[in-house]
Amino acid sequence: MPSFEPFAGIRYASRLRPEDVTSPPYDVIDADDRAALVARSEHNAVVIDLPGEGGYDDAATTFEAWQREGVLVTDERPSFTVHRMDHRDDEGRPAHTLGVIGALGLEAPGEGILPHEHTTPKAKSDRLDLMRTTRAQLSAVWVLSLASGLSALLGDLGEPRSTWTDGDGVTHTVWKLDDPERVASISASVASTPVVVADGHHRYETALTYRDEVGGAASGSMMSYVVELVDDQLTVRPIHRLLSGMPDDFDLARALSSFYDVREDGAGDGPTLVLPGDRRSSLVERPGVFDGTADLDSARLSAALRDLPVEVSYQHGVDRVVKAVDSGEAQAGVLVRPATVAQIRANAASGERMPPKTTFFHPKPPTGIVFRDVS
Repeated sequence: MPSFEPFAGIRYASRLRPEDVTSPPYDVIDADDRAALVARSEHNAVVIDLPGEGGYDDAATTFEAWQREGVLVTDERPSFTVHRMDHRDDEGRPAHTLGVIGALGLEAPGEGILPHEHTTPKAKSDRLDLMRTTRAQLSAVWVLSLASGLSALLGDLGEPRSTWTDGDGVTHTVWKLDDPERVASISASVASTPVVVADGHHRYETALTYRDEVGGAASGSMMSYVVELVDDQLTVRPIHRLLSGMPDDFDLARALSSFYDVREDGAGDGPTLVLPGDRRSSLVERPGVFDGTADLDSARLSAALRDLPVEVSYQHGVDRVVKAVDSGEAQAGVLVRPATVAQIRANAASGERMPPKTTFFHPKPPTGIVFRDVS
């Protein structure tokens, strides 16, 4: 099982407001989002986590300068960082996610760390180049612990280090924890069972590559946000599919009819095909065609599209899918249902991986709560 230890974090100085300097994860930010974050503060984490025209070298230079200037301060001793996110789920009910950030020992996939999705090469090379230049882990990989009782160990921590509400209405509360007895209990709990990578597969595989390149104690672990794998701690949303690259005369609905009954009346429980003008058709699986394929919309749609002349990209949010199709950015979209916590657990235990971008855990932990030196 992987070890889980505190580390001396690199944090923003207390004079800086978290709402000004933290950033959403790099992979959900577009150019306009980035500009708005930089306008909020020249020290926003997006400056180093999603470099601009100056690229990775500028990110490294800026990261070093912020430490010299006291914008970022290194902890005097190792600690865990406990982070709670309070929000509303998709039904409007109060929900929360409570986890702890520490250094998780790196192991090969399937040996104590269980990935559940495939990755894409470009995203891995981007994160690797950034880690090589900054010699730091800038955002935590989100992993799910199979250990029962972790959430209880993270309660009753007293006055938080900081609390704020972001633009999406999510309230973040952060504690720094260095009490030896509590630290030991948390370390032992996480290290007692395998963990499942929830979000950050590219950063996990990048950390493995960096470890093999660099060696040393720090590179042998990755900064991770560990949450107990239970339903009441997790909100899982779908990541929908955008389809493009098809010939002008290509009849997508007909091509899919070998796998699905395409119902324009919208009746049926399954994926939904979206065409220009927000025309929607239900895709109802034909009996037997997906035998041997994981019971996931993403996996079965991937099988149906495998031999078609189509390029697939990813988008979260129904409104964004409709906008992309209506604007011509994509020729069609497919709305898929979210994976369940039970499906995630079963897939990880089986050793099989879901297609890329199957799960979207909400809300996303922001970048900038703490950074970790791996030089």
